[in-house]
Amino acid sequence: MKLILAILSNEDSSTASRALTEKKFQVTKLNTTGGFLRAGNTTLMIGCEDEDVQEAIELIKESSRKRSELIPSSAGYDMGRYMSFPIEVQVGGATIFVLDVEQFLKI
Repeated sequence: MKLILAILSNEDSSTASRALTEKKFQVTKLNTTGGFLRAGNTTLMIGCEDEDVQEAIELIKESSRKRSELIPSSAGYDMGRYMSFPIEVQVGGATIFVLDVEQFLKI
């Protein structure tokens, strides 16, 4: 048995969760916060059999898309004032961890 931890943007989490539950995967959603952009995201916890891992990953991949966003950034001090300009960063997609489960109990 495996535990899949998939970290997605909030925008993609409902689509991914719906796709997984339609294929009978049991999904638990956790609201989490990313460290770099300090933006809200969602972590999905999916328990499944070893042979179902690749299907779950494909469903997550199909539901998660990368996109660009502009975020404000300070460039430094110039001529008595701070300069600020937006920086384009890649957001979205998914970060997926697949872990071995030693024991699973549903009590």
